[in-house]
Amino acid sequence: MKNKNFKTILIFLFILVTAAIVINLNIGFIKLGFDDFFSWDSANSQIAELRINRVLAMLLAGIAIPTSGFLLQEYFQNPLAGPSVLGITSVASLSVAFYIFFSQDYTLPEFLQNGFISISAIIGSLTLMSILLFFSKKFQDKSFLIIFGFLVSALAGAVVSILQLYAENQSLKNYILWSFGANNQVTKSQLLVLSMIVVIGLVLSFKSIKPLIGNTLGSQYARSLGVNLEVLKYSVIISSSLLSASITAFIGPILFIGIVVPHFSRMLYSPAKLWQQWILNMILGVFIMEFFSIVSEISQFPINVITSLFGVPVILMMILKNKNA
Repeated sequence: MKNKNFKTILIFLFILVTAAIVINLNIGFIKLGFDDFFSWDSANSQIAELRINRVLAMLLAGIAIPTSGFLLQEYFQNPLAGPSVLGITSVASLSVAFYIFFSQDYTLPEFLQNGFISISAIIGSLTLMSILLFFSKKFQDKSFLIIFGFLVSALAGAVVSILQLYAENQSLKNYILWSFGANNQVTKSQLLVLSMIVVIGLVLSFKSIKPLIGNTLGSQYARSLGVNLEVLKYSVIISSSLLSASITAFIGPILFIGIVVPHFSRMLYSPAKLWQQWILNMILGVFIMEFFSIVSEISQFPINVITSLFGVPVILMMILKNKNA
């Protein structure tokens, strides 16, 4: 019966995702026909390409960010753990800011520039995750990590503000556009780099699920099952950092989705079934990001503003619910 319920949920979500993608492709100032998406000679073929890139960018974000949040929550056993709350997104943003502001005098090919943006974001997030795991051994109360993440986010925001104060106009404009989560600006070459990094992150995530199942039962039981906890730790660090930092690098800081989507997935199906939870996180994440992209196009609000307006009340309800429990 449970397997049937899971299949029913998947079918329903696939229908929602398909509908959201079709609507997203047709949202914009100009109405496109079917031929515009398949004919390069069409007058509106460039607009169609922009919309396809937008849909693909949101698809990758919907897969990567919830997976990153899911891995972190299962490893730390904390429903509030996520790339934005733990400061990973903020440090990745800070790394990108350093790159944008200090590379303004250098001209690089687009592909190389995209690669350096991605590398800077990933290095920043990996560094922070390593620091977080170091401190996690020092403190029994893992809620400290949440507080630490908030402090890191505040510090990163302050440093970015200082960089903005002294930045040249063009660099400042580039950073602001990036920080808004401008998914319309993602190019084919950027999508190619982003896709490769996301695939690597997903492969590492796949290898982490089985050890995470043992880890949820306790470290001693996990060791008795042959789980290498040290390997699991680094696998979670690298995969979650790759996934969240790559999206942050090319689409901008997408906040709170890494916390909210795993929460909804656990409401839809048994939290103990980690394989099914991972699949639900990716499909539900794609639907939510495609839906938010539609809202962004209609309202003209930046995508990260919409995710924050949605995510903050949900996280507040989660906190109140846990307190009452």
